[in-house]
Amino acid sequence: MTAMGKDLARALDPALTAADCGLALDGWQAELMRSTAPRVLLLCARQTGKSTVSALIALATAVRQAGALVLLVSPSQRQSGELFRTVLRHLRALSDAPGITAESALRLELANGSRIVALPGDERTIRGFAGAALIVLDEAARVEDDLIAAVRPMLATSGGRLIMLSTPFGKRGAFYEAWTGDPSWYRVRVTADQCPRISKQFLEEELRELGAQRFSEEYGLEFLDPDEAVFPLAVIEAAFSPEVSPLWT
Repeated sequence: MTAMGKDLARALDPALTAADCGLALDGWQAELMRSTAPRVLLLCARQTGKSTVSALIALATAVRQAGALVLLVSPSQRQSGELFRTVLRHLRALSDAPGITAESALRLELANGSRIVALPGDERTIRGFAGAALIVLDEAARVEDDLIAAVRPMLATSGGRLIMLSTPFGKRGAFYEAWTGDPSWYRVRVTADQCPRISKQFLEEELRELGAQRFSEEYGLEFLDPDEAVFPLAVIEAAFSPEVSPLWT
């Protein structure tokens, strides 16, 4: 197939990018890569493939959209760097990808004008960017709400996408509120026992080591009350009723 033919095929089916990198996708990963949803939430257990598919989407965006700005953000520079290296590894596996014109440990520029930049979760370092085609926010349940507030305006004029991926981290924060609130988000939930690469034996060992509560959060994707909470969130919510008129307005 010619380069033009490959570009057309990838445009019609973005999941082909994974095949070109030598990867076989799980069903939910292929479906996600074909989705054009502008706002995506991935609530997935560790090692289920959420970082892999997010890196592939980042790569496909940079390769297909000339001049695209792709930002990879996480709570720490180390985590952002790991995701960046995953993108770079897959890029090198694409035989017909645009050439690399500039590269550093945390930044990549392609011959088609696209840029991929890895950033730490500090809203002060984010504000200089605008017009992003894609923002991938890793470990989103663990970033400060101020960071998410700083990220969203970067998509205001570009029509870009926002993908937030995480495991649960208590009933708090923007990720939890998005998951349990606004229905317009495209949601994906993958527990550890739904991943064919994670054995039942391993999960049994983890349950014994971590205990039921921690296991249910890390692998069963349960949003639990924070350890420092005096009262469970359900008790607090039950104390309010829309049927009672306020004493003042």
